[in-house]
Amino acid sequence: MIASSAWYSGVGLILSCAASVPAQDAAPSFGRDVRPILSRHCFRCHGPDDAARQADLRLDQSEAATARRDDGGRGLVPSQPDQSLVWKRVTSEDPDLRMPPVEVSPHGVTEAERAVLRRWIEAGATYEPHWSFQPPVQAPPPRLSANEDAVDPIDLWVRHGLELKGLSPSALAEPGVLARRVALDLIGLPPPGRTLEAYLADPTDAAFSSYVDGLLASPHFGEKWARYWLDLARYADTKGYEKDDRRTIWPWRDWVIRALNDDYPLDRFSLEQLAGDLLPDARTEQRLATAFHRNTMNNDEGGTDDEEFRVAAVIDRTNTTFEIWMGLTLGCAQCHTHKFDPITHEDYYRVFAIFNQTADADQPDERPTLRVAVRSDGRAVAPMDSGAEEVGPSAIEVPILREVEASKRRRSHRLVLGNFLSPADPVSPGLPRFLGAPASVTDRLALAQWLFSAQNPLTARVLVNRVWEQLFGRGIVVTVEDFGTAGAYPTHPELLDHLAVDFRAQGFHLKRLLRTIVLSRTYRQSSTVRAADQRDPENVFLARGPRHRLDGEQIRDQALAASGLLNPRMFGPPVFPYQPPGLWKMIYSNDDWRISPGRDRHRRALYTFWRRTIPYASLETFDAPSREFCASRRLRTNTPLQVYVTLNDPAFTEAAQALARTTIENSNRDAARLDWMFRRVLVRRPLPIELDDLTAHLAAARAWAKANPDAAKQVATDPLGPLPAGPDPLEAAAWTSLARVVLNLDAALTKE
Repeated sequence: MIASSAWYSGVGLILSCAASVPAQDAAPSFGRDVRPILSRHCFRCHGPDDAARQADLRLDQSEAATARRDDGGRGLVPSQPDQSLVWKRVTSEDPDLRMPPVEVSPHGVTEAERAVLRRWIEAGATYEPHWSFQPPVQAPPPRLSANEDAVDPIDLWVRHGLELKGLSPSALAEPGVLARRVALDLIGLPPPGRTLEAYLADPTDAAFSSYVDGLLASPHFGEKWARYWLDLARYADTKGYEKDDRRTIWPWRDWVIRALNDDYPLDRFSLEQLAGDLLPDARTEQRLATAFHRNTMNNDEGGTDDEEFRVAAVIDRTNTTFEIWMGLTLGCAQCHTHKFDPITHEDYYRVFAIFNQTADADQPDERPTLRVAVRSDGRAVAPMDSGAEEVGPSAIEVPILREVEASKRRRSHRLVLGNFLSPADPVSPGLPRFLGAPASVTDRLALAQWLFSAQNPLTARVLVNRVWEQLFGRGIVVTVEDFGTAGAYPTHPELLDHLAVDFRAQGFHLKRLLRTIVLSRTYRQSSTVRAADQRDPENVFLARGPRHRLDGEQIRDQALAASGLLNPRMFGPPVFPYQPPGLWKMIYSNDDWRISPGRDRHRRALYTFWRRTIPYASLETFDAPSREFCASRRLRTNTPLQVYVTLNDPAFTEAAQALARTTIENSNRDAARLDWMFRRVLVRRPLPIELDDLTAHLAAARAWAKANPDAAKQVATDPLGPLPAGPDPLEAAAWTSLARVVLNLDAALTKE
């Protein structure tokens, strides 16, 4: 955790400097410019952790940094860098005196960083509270130049940043590109036909707004946004560890989809998952929601200590809660006081104590559980209390949270180095003291309520930033999981605060937040890179629209949807599409992957069975996490293995074959077929250069099929099955080859 935070502090420095390099005549800001430098190089040994502090020097607080030391010197002497110990040490040529030591930072403080430090000390070495620990404030919108037409607050703040950097916004994306972009973002699928055609026929702002409303109302909305929540919640269909046995928890996944479709306010959505069982007269679906924190791993191996893994689950719940809702790396304080943030070792176990009173105890039957009826079609219905009448032939037991009885409440202790066998002094439940939370926050319900209270400066910002990251490919705070002092400074702090304040004022509605962002001109810009954009290659200042590779689930779902193979059935037990044989033989289990029959293998990737020790291979290749722990974001890679998936995986081969067959049926003319296939996948029409390349490929594919008729028939039919009456096998093979190309275009694998 510490190494990760230190690395991110470097990222934070780079981004903060990129976003807000102070003018030479302006004093550097401590929070924006200086704190990242100190966090990266100094706080490990001269920060909040008393036990690790060296030379009795603390640099994260002004009073301590400027205090006179026993040797008469001071760490910082405001306005006098040459008298400041910090400046002397970071500029020393003596390797024994230079700070930070080589083993902590091999390259030391850079010249640019030294310049910032010196100017800051010369200006008075003024400290300021960390930005994310202060309540968000909605600043007055900025003034733009007279020729600017932006009126939306998002656009005003973004255009203001562009003006300061001498950049200009891009034109709006063409309607087809925009229609696909927003459909992928809101429902995770290509645009639905009827609403798409209505928008393309009248691509006005009003028509786009209506199109967006239709997507938000789609039942597929919940499926798209549930996928992201499942990463955060570390959802899996197995328990983890070596045996990694199966777990029945999919009804909770279905609860998430329904809640998102019903636009549960995120405070309610969160409260029911964290503490639904503690609500007065809790309904069964509210108790089902608490399965969120039963996604922790369970160890069924013989000879293991149940208490060890019960404590491990409580630790995971503690860390996950603060990462998701607070954007803090609380887990760094599990073994010692946090190296960067004002979170003590005792603070950590105060939060731990809140979660330490649930009845689960790492048992094979995973009790306590909630009995859920299952219909004959495999879908779960309303959860049942014990003894209620069943609906359908069977019922399942879903693990949930339940508080222990009053007589069995546990006494929590600070654990030395996080070891459950080394309890130290007892602790009372509560939150880290620096947050200023009331002393009444002592159980999960009070915690869930405080997370969304006006006194908490973090949750609204953190959730808004997560949504922004999903839409733009990077957050306003790029370290979405770390809003602490080692995280990145926001690229648009006023915009982040505006969105956070508005999000709270409007009742924490996700759909409203999404609608606000996607209707902005900032989101609707073309993503085409212009010559002037080379000054901002990462699009930090948003001079163009979002463009990034789709995640593995979207790539698979898009191929199935475009080909007509996608099975839209929602909910129910996980399914088993094709994956290479023998993968599960690598784990200590007699379990086996049996491919689902019929159309179940063509359901959305969200419903694919998720094994922690060996996640579904094609999704893992596209950077899906194991879900052993909370995953706030997927860091995108670009590897040759990914093209092996999209070219060779049977699901993608079937999609190409099906797309070819429907294309042939659509028209008798090559030009019309090419145009139809391309628009089926990418919505827009092909560019002339794209059309030329595709036409040339089709001619080459036809020549190959004619020279290799037996192989061509296999290309057209294996594994999808025999061709329907009508298409010539050689022609079907040629179009299948072309369909594979279209589905593998960079534009198809990317949100343009």
